[in-house]
Amino acid sequence: MSLKKGEESCGVEMKEGVENAGFQEDSQAEEASPRRAAEPAVSAESCAAGEESYTQLRPYAGMPKEVLLLYSSQARYRVPREILFWLTVACTLALVALTVTVIVLSPPCLSWWQTTPVYQVYPRSFKDSDGDGVGDLRGIKEKLSHFQYLNIKAVWISPFYKSPMADFGYDVEDFRRVDPLFGTMEDFDNLLASMHSMGLKLIMDYIPNHTSDKHAWFQLSRNRTDYYSDFYIWVNCTEGIPPNNWVSVFGNSTWTYDPIRGQCYFHQFLKEQPDLNFRNPDVIKEMTDIIHFWLKKGVDGFRMDAIKHMLEATHLRNEPQVDPNQPPETVNTEFELYHDYTYTQVGLHDILRGWRVDLDEYSREPGRYRFMVTESYDYEEIEKTMMYYGTDFVKEADFPFNFYLLDLPEGLSGFRAKELVELWMSNMPKGKWPNWVVGNHDKPRMSDRAGEEYVKVINMLLLTLPGTPTTYYGEEIGMENVNVSVTQDPFGKFDPNNSRDPSRTPMQWSNSTNAGFSDSKNGTWLDIGPKYQTVNVEIQQGDPFSVLEQYRALNLIREREVALARGWLCYVWADNNVFAFLRELDGQDRAFLVVLNFGENAEMDLSVFKELPDRLTLHHSTLPNAPSSFPKSKITTSKGQGLLLEYSTSNRFHTDHAAQCYVSEKACYLSALDILYKC
Repeated sequence: MSLKKGEESCGVEMKEGVENAGFQEDSQAEEASPRRAAEPAVSAESCAAGEESYTQLRPYAGMPKEVLLLYSSQARYRVPREILFWLTVACTLALVALTVTVIVLSPPCLSWWQTTPVYQVYPRSFKDSDGDGVGDLRGIKEKLSHFQYLNIKAVWISPFYKSPMADFGYDVEDFRRVDPLFGTMEDFDNLLASMHSMGLKLIMDYIPNHTSDKHAWFQLSRNRTDYYSDFYIWVNCTEGIPPNNWVSVFGNSTWTYDPIRGQCYFHQFLKEQPDLNFRNPDVIKEMTDIIHFWLKKGVDGFRMDAIKHMLEATHLRNEPQVDPNQPPETVNTEFELYHDYTYTQVGLHDILRGWRVDLDEYSREPGRYRFMVTESYDYEEIEKTMMYYGTDFVKEADFPFNFYLLDLPEGLSGFRAKELVELWMSNMPKGKWPNWVVGNHDKPRMSDRAGEEYVKVINMLLLTLPGTPTTYYGEEIGMENVNVSVTQDPFGKFDPNNSRDPSRTPMQWSNSTNAGFSDSKNGTWLDIGPKYQTVNVEIQQGDPFSVLEQYRALNLIREREVALARGWLCYVWADNNVFAFLRELDGQDRAFLVVLNFGENAEMDLSVFKELPDRLTLHHSTLPNAPSSFPKSKITTSKGQGLLLEYSTSNRFHTDHAAQCYVSEKACYLSALDILYKC
């Protein structure tokens, strides 16, 4: 069927079949030409006059352009089209405006290192995969499901570099190789790939201050090879007579005479751990290249080890004695000197900020932020620790490790807990992110120092404070120190009372042979804890009031409740027994009261606080048989009990008690849209 214009009009008639009016044979072409020329043209006026002939048809699919143009210009078709067009434009502009508004008003999203505890793995003691009695990288890979079960997404692994093991891996012979004791580089690559596939992040230990004396750099330096000659700190001295009174962390002089070079070299730890010379730009370059090597492999961050030791004064003056009357020849321990010339020297932070820039270069890929945490025990000089956060203008570490909660057992009480929390929060620069550590490979386990009855409540403190908690392997099941039969720790050999071996014993996975840590028939590198049959992962799983299940439950609550993740911290109570604080978020009706008992059975009356309702509902208890709700006038706790109480209120506590409250990254909650916004 086709349409054809009439010769005398602009009408359209329908005709069966398909006709190609332009087709003609060659013989007809000349005859047709004069006749076609003689035909009268159809004028626009005549078409206009015959416009009504088109109206005999309705719009239909496949209509010719002339019909389409005719109908599209009619008001009933044009007006709806224009309305839809401008409505689309308006909606698009509104969506763009809303998106911009949400972006501008939204607080920064928390990064991965802010949303999860960091779990420290001491690789020698975590899991042995090959039966030699020593943990390894494959063993860690076998136990990745443990981190998932605990809802932990960041794992810090202590050193596994090639090492003579004078200090169990902190004396590095080659920063680019894995020690055969722990496996191969292929094992590491497989571990990293498996972790990333499970959504886990890997933080490496980086040891910038020193190397092993077996490192190629040291061997070249002691032979005065040009490029490496000044890679370490060498001074003229007489054998047996150190150039000054500087004392190492492990005791005795920091200077050791090297007969090959004929000079003394400097070491702040063991004599097998010579300090690098970071006043040599080539050393900084080489150590930076090592950071790049591991970043290119895909590691997610670094724990910077012993950084306050990286620079020393060049004048080599004697450091002042703590006790001026002590005979100088008897000074042989770290705490008998003020380390004015060997700790936290000028220029240290410039090096760290340079490394922060390098990490940021690798953080541009979405979801691949590279994390940096620093280790520095500054004790009463907390202002030195806070400097590792950087400044308002130059970023440094994401946070320095907060070791002050390690002192909690010294005078354990509610007062003590508040004092140590307040010490960090009141000194932390505004807007920075806090963190909390209650155990590591250098300190005795908390269950021994505080008492096993307080392990759960200490874990609750760790997981309900604002910031990032760090958990040392075994703390999630309440592992205790072990009196080992043979001392392995070099520091313990110097001072048996301060051996670190008791807190480094193998992880207790089950009540089977070697606590499920190893299949070795020749024992393990350190003794297994005697309580492994009752204190292990397998037996605690499924018991809702075990240390393991309490840790897991609290970590899940911490992730789920935004008030715990990024809300205000407000102190409400502290006495000899109890420390209590609130966690609240502006705009959210639900808030939490955390009650922690570090003493004996106690009762607390919070009637003075009008912001609290008369009754609070139990959300979580570390001990069984707790009532479902508590009147605020009589909140009772047992020895070592922790309570997480929930309540609803529109009254914010922090508005009238600003001196008692802290927040790192302030945000408000909009319930109508279920979003956070800046306020």
